[in-house]
Amino acid sequence: MELIVALGLIVFKVALLIAILLLLPLPLTWLERKIAGHMQQRMGPMRVGWHGLLQPVADGIKLLTKEDHIPAEADRFLFKLAPILALAPPFVVFVAIPFGETVSVLGAEITLYVSNMNVALLFVFAVIGIEVYGVIFGGWAANSKYAVLGSLRTCAQMISYEIPMGFAVIGVVILAQSMSLLEIVRAQADVWNIVYQPVGFFVFFVAGLAEAQRIPFDLAEAEGDLGAGFHTEYSGIRFAFFMVSEYAIMLLVSVLVVILFFGGWNGVLIPLPPLLWFVLKVAFFIYLFMWFRFTFPRYRYDQLMAIGWKVLLPLSLANIIITGVVFS
Repeated sequence: MELIVALGLIVFKVALLIAILLLLPLPLTWLERKIAGHMQQRMGPMRVGWHGLLQPVADGIKLLTKEDHIPAEADRFLFKLAPILALAPPFVVFVAIPFGETVSVLGAEITLYVSNMNVALLFVFAVIGIEVYGVIFGGWAANSKYAVLGSLRTCAQMISYEIPMGFAVIGVVILAQSMSLLEIVRAQADVWNIVYQPVGFFVFFVAGLAEAQRIPFDLAEAEGDLGAGFHTEYSGIRFAFFMVSEYAIMLLVSVLVVILFFGGWNGVLIPLPPLLWFVLKVAFFIYLFMWFRFTFPRYRYDQLMAIGWKVLLPLSLANIIITGVVFS
C-alpha cells in the first residue's frame, strides 16, 4: 500500500510540474509584453480582457487553429521531430529540481521535489544539452537557407557557452562538496554562494542568457538578418512548442541561478515561508531576462563568439583555480 501511495505521489508531482510548465508561458508572455510596453512608453496589450489579460489565451487559440504547414521539400520526419526534441529536455530536467524541503499536508510530510539525485547538477547539464538537437534538426529539416543558417549558429553558440557555463558551477560544487542541488542549497543556510562566487555567478548568468537564446544572444533567430532563424518555416502548434521551450529554459536558468548562487529557499531578514522566498527570487531573475531583452542591442556574431571564448572561458577557469586554492 505504501508503494502505491508513493508511486501515486510521484505521478501527481510529475503531472503538476508538466501542467505548470505548459501553462506558465501564458502569464509570462503577457508580462513580457507589458514590461516592453512600459519601457517603451506604450501601454502594451490592452484590447483582449482587462489590460490585455486574455491576450495570451487569444494567442494560444490562434496558434492551435493555424494551418500546420510543412514545406514541400522538407524532411518531414525530422521537421515533426524537432519541436518535440526542443520541448522535452527542459521539461525532463525539472524532475531533478528541488523547490524546497518538505511541506505538511493533512499531517503527511511531502517533499517539494520529484527526485533528490546525488548527481543532479550533472543530470541537468547532460539532459539540457539534448535541446540543441531540436533547433539543429528544425533548421536543417526545413530545407530553407535562413533556417539552416539559424540552426548552424545555434550549434556554435551552444558549444561556445555550455563550456564556461559548466565550468562556472565547479566553484559551487567545491564549496558544497556535493553535486546534489538539495545539498548545495543546504550549504548556503548561513552564507549564499554569491558572496564567494560573484565571478561564477556572472559567467553562469551570461552563459544562461546565451543558452536561452535571449537578446542580446538571440543570433539563432535574428529577425533582422534571418527572417526568424531556425523556426522560420514553422507555424501553428509546432511553432508554439519552440516558444514554450524558450520560456521553459528561461525559467530553468532562473531556478538554477537561485539554487546555485542565491541560497535557494533560504531567506534573509524577512521571515517569509521558504517556498515564497524561492518564488520571489526566481521571479526577479525572470524579470531580469525580460528587462535585458528590451535594453541591450543584439551582438554581432563575431562578438558573440569572442565573449564566449575570450572572456567567459578564461574567467571561469580562473574562478576554478582561485576557489580551489582558497577553499582547499
